Amino acid sequence: QVQLQESGPGRVKPSQTLSLTCTVSGDSNTTGDHYWNWVRQSPERGLEWLGAVGGGRTFYRPSTESRATISRELSKDQFTLQLNPAIPEDTAVYYCIRGTSIRVVPKKPEDLWGQGIVVSVSS
Repeated sequence: QVQLQESGPGRVKPSQTLSLTCTVSGDSNTTGDHYWNWVRQSPERGLEWLGAVGGGRTFYRPSTESRATISRELSKDQFTLQLNPAIPEDTAVYYCIRGTSIRVVPKKPEDLWGQGIVVSVSS
């Protein structure tokens, strides 16, 4: 059974780098047709797609593109998200998703979501 698990610090100070890792287990097709996405959810903005890597390309939400870096480490079956610098508005629950495309919001049955990790950006 394929599972995704987010990991990283639960709290980051403003101006530091928010760095999260998603570890994929049970997926034999780590180099295949999937898109590896990051989404966050907060009461203020709801579900917000941040970006994805797949198909030999990397995609970003325009409003966070200048601060975001998404990368994939095939040897470790992991992909990562960095937001630098972190700002208080980055406080949210962060999800990694294995999707059939970069359109993972709204949720689709064929996409696989991690459980989510709470990240707070505060001093």
